[in-house]
Amino acid sequence: MKALIDTNVILDVFSGREPHFEASSAFLRLCGTQITGLIAASQTTDIFYLLRREGKNAAEAKTIIQKLTDNTKIIDVTTTDVKNALASDMADYEDALLAFGGKRIKSDYIVTRNEKDFAKSPVPALSPQSFLEQFFSE
Repeated sequence: MKALIDTNVILDVFSGREPHFEASSAFLRLCGTQITGLIAASQTTDIFYLLRREGKNAAEAKTIIQKLTDNTKIIDVTTTDVKNALASDMADYEDALLAFGGKRIKSDYIVTRNEKDFAKSPVPALSPQSFLEQFFSE
């Protein structure tokens, strides 16, 4: 199973955001072992910037991105993804870009804390908690 990971899930883990840390962390631990976790190349610059804004130095931010790429696969962003995102009915451009990249690479899900932002996404969205409950609960 392939799951494209929204930036907010990644920041929950590496910034220790509560009350989201536990579910997001449990989800990320599955990446590279039980599921194929994916991030868009364009997200790495956003993650770097946001980590720096939260007080991490450049070396810490790079280390976090390296750890992330050890357990996930990076997808490219194409011209077609950009054009589809711009033409979509999705309100947030970054979310639309993620959604259409996910569609192109045939991602099964987008894992995000903002499911409502992906209501018009061509790829279904689940929260980390919902993903865990649906696929990994006993």
